[in-house]
Amino acid sequence: MPIKKGSVVMRVDVSSNGLGTFIPDKRFQMNINGFLKRGWDNNIQFTVGEELFNLMPQYFVGVSSRPLWHTVDQSPVLILGGIPNEKYVLMTDTSFKDFSLVELSIDSCWVGSFYCPHSGFTATIYDTIATESTLFIRQNQLVYYFTGTYTTLYERNRGSGSWVRVLASECIKKLCPVYFHSNGSEYIMALTTGKHEGYVHFGTIRDGQVSFEMLPRQWSVCEQIGVTTCSIIWSEYIAGEYTLLLLVESGYGNASKRFQVVSYNTGNEGDARGWAQRGRIPDSRGLEFLMILGTESYTSTAMAPKGIFCNPYNNLIFIWGNFLLQSSNKENFIYLADFPKELSIKYMARSFRGAVAIVTETEEIWYLLEGSYRVYQLFPSKGWQVHISLKLMQQSSLYASNETMLTLFYEDSKLYQLVYLMNNQKGQLVKRLVPVEQLLMYQQHTSHYDLERKGGYLMLSFIDFCPFSVMRLRSLPRPQRYTRQERYRARPPRVLERSGFHNENSLAIYQGLVYYLLWLHSVYDKPYADPVHDPTWRWWANNKQDQDYYFFLASNWRSAGGVSIEMDSYEKIYNLESAYELPERIFLDKGTEYSFAIFLSVQGHSFRTQAELGTAFQLHSQVDVGVVLADPGCIEASVKQEVLINRNSVLFSITLKDKKLCYDQGISGHHLMKTSMMVNVVGSSGLCFQETHLGPHMQGNLMVPVFIGCPPGKRLAFDITYTLEYSRLKNKHYFDCVNVNPEMPCFLFRDIFYPFFLIQDLVTGDSGSFQGSYVLLVVGGGPTLDSLKDYSEDEIYRFNSPLDKTNSLIWTTRTTRTTKDSAFHIMSHESPGIEWLCLENAPCYDNVPQGIFAPEFFFKVLVNCGLCTLSCANSLLILCSLQVSASVFVGLVIFYIAFCLLWPLVVKGCTMIRWKINNLIASESYYTYASISRISSMPSLRHSRMGSMFSSRMTEDRAEPKEAVERQVMT
Repeated sequence: MPIKKGSVVMRVDVSSNGLGTFIPDKRFQMNINGFLKRGWDNNIQFTVGEELFNLMPQYFVGVSSRPLWHTVDQSPVLILGGIPNEKYVLMTDTSFKDFSLVELSIDSCWVGSFYCPHSGFTATIYDTIATESTLFIRQNQLVYYFTGTYTTLYERNRGSGSWVRVLASECIKKLCPVYFHSNGSEYIMALTTGKHEGYVHFGTIRDGQVSFEMLPRQWSVCEQIGVTTCSIIWSEYIAGEYTLLLLVESGYGNASKRFQVVSYNTGNEGDARGWAQRGRIPDSRGLEFLMILGTESYTSTAMAPKGIFCNPYNNLIFIWGNFLLQSSNKENFIYLADFPKELSIKYMARSFRGAVAIVTETEEIWYLLEGSYRVYQLFPSKGWQVHISLKLMQQSSLYASNETMLTLFYEDSKLYQLVYLMNNQKGQLVKRLVPVEQLLMYQQHTSHYDLERKGGYLMLSFIDFCPFSVMRLRSLPRPQRYTRQERYRARPPRVLERSGFHNENSLAIYQGLVYYLLWLHSVYDKPYADPVHDPTWRWWANNKQDQDYYFFLASNWRSAGGVSIEMDSYEKIYNLESAYELPERIFLDKGTEYSFAIFLSVQGHSFRTQAELGTAFQLHSQVDVGVVLADPGCIEASVKQEVLINRNSVLFSITLKDKKLCYDQGISGHHLMKTSMMVNVVGSSGLCFQETHLGPHMQGNLMVPVFIGCPPGKRLAFDITYTLEYSRLKNKHYFDCVNVNPEMPCFLFRDIFYPFFLIQDLVTGDSGSFQGSYVLLVVGGGPTLDSLKDYSEDEIYRFNSPLDKTNSLIWTTRTTRTTKDSAFHIMSHESPGIEWLCLENAPCYDNVPQGIFAPEFFFKVLVNCGLCTLSCANSLLILCSLQVSASVFVGLVIFYIAFCLLWPLVVKGCTMIRWKINNLIASESYYTYASISRISSMPSLRHSRMGSMFSSRMTEDRAEPKEAVERQVMT
């Protein structure tokens, strides 16, 4: 399947066209599994171990659940351990739609020492973390990793042949995941005990290579907080801020134990801050939440912290254990009193879209909406009892009376369970959806209802606590500009049969068409711009003129293969309409804004009047909407309310805008700042549901992740078409390569090179001339494409800098504008062009032709527009072929051949002429001496003239006296 380089996680969305029977949307994962290989018998095998096909009940029944850790939206393969006393893990590349039980091929040794005492041995795989290319596991105090084989991620294969043990001299007690990658790197943390207590081993995974560094670099965390001994319980890394949040426990005994949150900046050594908390749980006195100010009273229950959770989108931080603390600024904490202090949290499942699921040590499931203060119990609960009873009555295969939950995780903002079911002594491992909205609605209905007598019977009515009856989104813009998703239309071919049904032939043709469309999409991500800014342009460029002819064949059922393919059915979509819901995420470029409206209808009297200035009255709605911004210093929101009194409704128009303060001039899609916008209808958290054909849907709380910076899908492209046209105009001619390549035209060495570039948006189809400034550098080159090599930093400086003194410049320009250090020229579309030099020490100086044609030299050119006024600091690499002038070269070759062929004749002719002149001189001298009395004057005059001419040349050449020359001639 054609994919872009660097993509190993793919999703396929299937939706109905809306005709006929309703078919719900479905999403399939098509990930690349780099941990498989083909065996000697042509069977697929795992590289990490041996696959087992017998899922014994003792592996799962009664086993405690464990978290599923992986890099969000980045890991193609997920791994789950925790099977007691076995080196077994569950592996999947479809998010547990299907899976495999694998026995890992690790040595399972135990190294006891004075700093890591032997307290027990087990084969259980405790911690498992999956990244884009690498799997990490912890068994006892040992840490291993295995890198998959992904040729699409790296230039060369860096897959592991076996499990690699790291941190061999350390006693590792826990692995901590990092959920988000940052600028091409992924991270993992290992907490140690023993001799390096108070430090964190920080691992970096980049291009398939793993490295660890011990942090902090200069002092331990214990020294920073002023204690002799301490223990790091948990570590959370915020990649966008380069910040480590460390949960540290110090003191001995329940009375003296304290815990602190220490913030350590990995990019600024020594920058660390800590916030201490007392060792007991606050007394909420019946309140839903309590602000920790230091003046509150405390219960006798000691705090037992276990971890930290940070959402990088809304900056909310949770400290969890047998309590739950929430903070939005890492300093002021709120105690959420709905979670009972008698329970202890084991792990938290995170959606990063505003919802959090909590799993306790007793396998209870709790639910929390971020930004609110209510914590809801999902299991066990009255709502769960109603739900499970209905499912058992329906004889659902996803539920059983005896079941064990293995893990709880989020996928596409939906909560799922991996459960082992026991039915009639037969076990089954299934993945099922946790219907959070359905459970909350059941729980609300079973707790708040009334029985009213109407006539001779009782009627059951439920109390609705939702402040509105209808909520709709209006005025949503077209999503592609903000979601940055590229869309294509690919309709199946029309079958030329009376039944109209597809057959194997037509389906194979359709598969080939889709494959070719995806291939065009993958190869369009290139530094050269096509004459038409559309990946499908090349497909039909040469056949559009025959479109009517193909239509004629299809109309008469004469098309080849029995199918008709319409050219207009395969195109890129630039004007996709909104689906009346907020997108999964939005990207805001510098100064851009996103607007939409919320329409709310209520029952009863929802408006009140307020007198203003004594006579005028202003309508006010009792339904309020709040907008919470995670980073108000970077983005701003405005809300405009419009009361529709005749419809008993209110319309809130919301505009989100970037302030132009928090952008970074990075490459398109890189160095993006994560933030979010939360829209809440006051009083609706966990209480409002909309009935749909897919079940109830929660309303009143909207959370949209926002990315600030240069959005993906924008590129700086080399405008070949206009560059060649302008070169012909300025240089009065144009010469191409002997072997013409439309992707890489030739330019003559003696001509001025005028490059032009385009700023193109691959999502919206916008394309325009780049009018900003840029720096052009030759970063590689070679006489052929096969011999092309990248230059070192020193060579790049010598070959491109006007300050070079080594006679190594490849090119120069007449522009006087340079960078601040004057190291390189700053170019623009108005620059006078590039003059090729290829000086003595340049790599293109001595370029010898390999045949009768003019020699060529290929340059790898880096164009960086980091000086432009856009928020994108785009860069692009282009290959430019430079060729010596063919007219001069061919002329020299012809002259050389003619010279070689005519030189013997020229030598022979010159010899004959010299012989004749000598004979003539000799004869004249003889007659002169014989007849001196008769013709003495004329020969003297002739010799005098010859002597003058000769003496003149010799004077110029040798500078001898005239008299001496005349005497020699006369003699």
